[in-house]
Amino acid sequence: MNLEGKKILLTGAAGGLGAPLAKALLERGCTLIISDFAQDALDTLEMTLRSHGKGTVLQQSCNLLDPAGVRILAAQMQAKLGTIDILINLAGLMSFNLFQDESEERLEQLWRVNVLAPMQLTRLLLPAMLKQGSGHIVNIGSVYGSIGFPGFATYSANKFALRGFSEALRRELDGTGLGVTYVGPRYIKTAFNTGVIQRMSEFLKVNMDDPEPVAQQIVKALMARQNERFIGFPESLFVRINGLFPSLVDGSIRKQLPTIREFATGKR
Repeated sequence: MNLEGKKILLTGAAGGLGAPLAKALLERGCTLIISDFAQDALDTLEMTLRSHGKGTVLQQSCNLLDPAGVRILAAQMQAKLGTIDILINLAGLMSFNLFQDESEERLEQLWRVNVLAPMQLTRLLLPAMLKQGSGHIVNIGSVYGSIGFPGFATYSANKFALRGFSEALRRELDGTGLGVTYVGPRYIKTAFNTGVIQRMSEFLKVNMDDPEPVAQQIVKALMARQNERFIGFPESLFVRINGLFPSLVDGSIRKQLPTIREFATGKR
């Protein structure tokens, strides 16, 4: 897929992965609409991208925790630009703790931002895409959307749901000219994964990626109209193994479980 001239909406654009992804998209000559909750960060990113000198950049703030905010974002996009060619659902929230310690408020926030918001935004933009007979949805998930991991029960459940939604929608849209891509990165070195998550990951010697090459992988998956892309080896292999022989992964994770519990409860 040639991205030149395509109108692309990117949520979570001001985050640690969002900024390099925005730059990678603009290098292909698209019209990029960046969206995020933090207005100051969005303003700073827009200035940076405009100095980048490629493509066209617009911005629209949105609070994905508010269902009305999602509806307003979709309406504003269509009013300003007509049909969006590509929607990239990147925005997300993280939670690391034992599930028994997960608060009701945080549980609902994660489902709202990680699952309901991308589904609602897709639902609102989809009719116009179908009418024009072309378009693409990219949902950014996680390796934890294929491998349920202790300490990340809510987050894993969110990404499992997003992966299932992506697969079902892709099959539903077969023959319409629209496509759906699900991308599952492993640990990315951004503020999203700092603090106790970073300390535990370093202790467990988890493989970590810089955001820039991950952004390039996402763009490549989009341009290839790939159904799924899991980033990083051997994690991409573990995804396949977990699908076929989950007991093998159970055994591997069981060895890490005492350490995970210690970090999740603040004992390390």
